[in-house]
Amino acid sequence: MRVLLIEDHPTIRESIARALRGSNYAVDLAADGKEGLWKAEDSEYDAIVLDVMLPVMDGWEVLSRLRKRDRTPVLMLTALDAVEDRIRGLDEGADDYLAKPFEMDELEARLRALIRRSAGHAQGEISLGPYLLNLNRKQITRMGEPVPVTALEYALIEFLAINRGKVVSRTELYEHLFDEEDSSFSNTLDVRISKIRAKLGKDFIVTHRGLGYSIAD
Repeated sequence: MRVLLIEDHPTIRESIARALRGSNYAVDLAADGKEGLWKAEDSEYDAIVLDVMLPVMDGWEVLSRLRKRDRTPVLMLTALDAVEDRIRGLDEGADDYLAKPFEMDELEARLRALIRRSAGHAQGEISLGPYLLNLNRKQITRMGEPVPVTALEYALIEFLAINRGKVVSRTELYEHLFDEEDSSFSNTLDVRISKIRAKLGKDFIVTHRGLGYSIAD
């Protein structure tokens, strides 16, 4: 899953980005509100982590402009912990609100919940024939036993699974699985799909020639 982090404090920004990447998220960064809004409107994200106190354009303005055309889940981060600030954030279109300081485990749990709900999978598990995908543990199992897949293989399976019932194009996979710094997409995708089929069955991922891919029913 691809996340946009809009945070002006360098140490906090890099700390959050490092933790999210360690949990297999693709992460794009913005250091001010104007840059963040431009990236949010220019690319596809599964969630946005948005600080309130930003230079150039504050988080309230970013959220207001974003909500005029986009429903990407937004988790607001702020040192403003007054009840009226939390109410304002939620009323203006934020999906969740987390006050600083916070624990990374809580931020990641809230992100997972936002992404699950946005995709229509509030329970956190998806049945894929003999396999079970756990969106919280980021694990795929068969008969209760974990199937050994890499982080990128899991991310690819997860994105296809939450979009089950539709054909996902290569462009969509690129936009949601790789961040702006990654240029290895084309070859990596073909290799990973081949390896997933070797592990989970040749018909697990269906190729729709010229259109994209889907998880088999």
